[in-house]
Amino acid sequence: MLEKYIKAARGEVKAELVLKNASYADVFTGVCRHGDIAVTGDKIVGVGEYCGEREIDCENFTVLPGYIDGHVHIESSQLSPEGFASLIVPRGTTAIIADPHEITNVCGEEGYKYISVAAKSVPLDVFLQLPSCVPATPFETSGAILTGGDIERDIKDSAIFGLGEFMNYPGVINCDPDVIKKLEAAHAAGKIIDGHAPAVHGKDLNAYLCGGISTDHECVTGAEIEEKISKGMYVHIRHGSSTQNLCNARYMTDKNFRRFLLCTDDRHAADLKEKGHIDDALRRLVTDFGVEPVRAVTCATLNAAECYGLKFRGGIAPFWLADLVVVDNLKDFNAKYVIKNGKIVAKNGKPLFDATKRYLPGSVLNTVRLKRELVPEDFVLKLNGTKAKAMTIEPGGVVTGCEIVEVKSEKGDVVLKGTDLLKLAVVERHKLTGNIGRALFKGYGFKGGALGITIAHDSHNIILMGDDNAAMAKAANTLKEIGGGMVIVENATGKTHTLTLDIGGLMSSRDAESLQRDSRALIELAYSMGVRREYEAFMSLAFLSLAVIPKLKLLDTGLFDVEKFAFTDINA
Repeated sequence: MLEKYIKAARGEVKAELVLKNASYADVFTGVCRHGDIAVTGDKIVGVGEYCGEREIDCENFTVLPGYIDGHVHIESSQLSPEGFASLIVPRGTTAIIADPHEITNVCGEEGYKYISVAAKSVPLDVFLQLPSCVPATPFETSGAILTGGDIERDIKDSAIFGLGEFMNYPGVINCDPDVIKKLEAAHAAGKIIDGHAPAVHGKDLNAYLCGGISTDHECVTGAEIEEKISKGMYVHIRHGSSTQNLCNARYMTDKNFRRFLLCTDDRHAADLKEKGHIDDALRRLVTDFGVEPVRAVTCATLNAAECYGLKFRGGIAPFWLADLVVVDNLKDFNAKYVIKNGKIVAKNGKPLFDATKRYLPGSVLNTVRLKRELVPEDFVLKLNGTKAKAMTIEPGGVVTGCEIVEVKSEKGDVVLKGTDLLKLAVVERHKLTGNIGRALFKGYGFKGGALGITIAHDSHNIILMGDDNAAMAKAANTLKEIGGGMVIVENATGKTHTLTLDIGGLMSSRDAESLQRDSRALIELAYSMGVRREYEAFMSLAFLSLAVIPKLKLLDTGLFDVEKFAFTDINA
């Protein structure tokens, strides 16, 4: 094959595909250049003047390296890997660093194996990270546990690219034996380790990095970014559905920009369909935050490739992988053609590959299990006095707060009418424990029933919010009946509205088009029932049990203070 590349590079034989008259992003020097881009097999063989067996005139377009999402959970799209690829590949994404810890928390090893096999049928490179924290903390009930011994065995699998985000940063810093075993196993296998260390700094950060961890996608402040980059880390700029920190681009400079990557982390189907993927992050960075276009593209391509050791990826040069996206311009980033391994796989935003076939093993189905049918009394919230702790959440993020609120009670249950308070509940759905965590939430806005979802990071129990006990019970029972998904119980009409997520209670085996349409309709119904528009109606809800992000979170086992890493009483 090398001889074929070399002869095509010299022009002795025609290249198989030539993008003629192209303006292209030279991410190595930070400028745009002009020339024909010649492709043979899965490689770029040259840039200059070439003739091809097939030629595409790109005079009015710009060619970029295929985008690399530096950290993503496919499951958060609510799509199967095949459906996910059908939405992001036509947008220009040709590779992802995927951490399947959502489906693994529900289904164990069968979860990540499902992702690995399903992804093989689509033209998208899925570099699979073995989830490091299943469960994320020992304080909640998950569907599975991956011990240090499990990691030691599975990390050697050739299908595993690295070790997923290490959310248990206290375990690293305090040298938890099982945590150390996981880290050492990854190093022994020569695998990269992703990080997750919000607000960790100073000697604690030094200790965390001595675990051999390379990246972080949880930075908030400029000082945090500067410290982490100065200590050798790569920092992801995140553009998810609920978690967005593109504003961190303001901390990018001429000296440090090569340490920034782009990622989406968690992005649902409706946003992928309506707004886009990494392409949307690029247009926002350029248009809203004034980032120079080639610099933004470098973050989405070469930086990610170098961070993860993906040789000959992320640039346009001879012998580099022919993963390319042809866009209309460096402002809108609308993909006209997407080329994967030298083949045209999408045109004008539409896939040219079959994404309708589904690999769907029984091990990832029928995963919602309740000890018994729930009743309204299960959601009674009895308080000791007139003051209680209420959770809040910052718009556009996953960091929660704690506010002390005045409350009234009648007949042993908190009174919500006339307040901006709602009940929050987490119902265990894996091990038939019967656990129900109960709390108060302030400021979400929803009224007139209940809404619920079987996506509740990271153990993915049922999470419910509402102002009516009967509606909350009905919502939980309905989620069991449909095998997982999203639900709204609307008291005014007596109707129950659902969206089924049959794969682990997280993802749907349906096509992306119909799923995103029905998802959007359910989301809009939630907004019509009062959910504040600055929140993602369901995805924000899904993060309220994430016990590795400050400040206050609700688990199936009770209210949890993340900063103290201990349970706390709702009574204030």
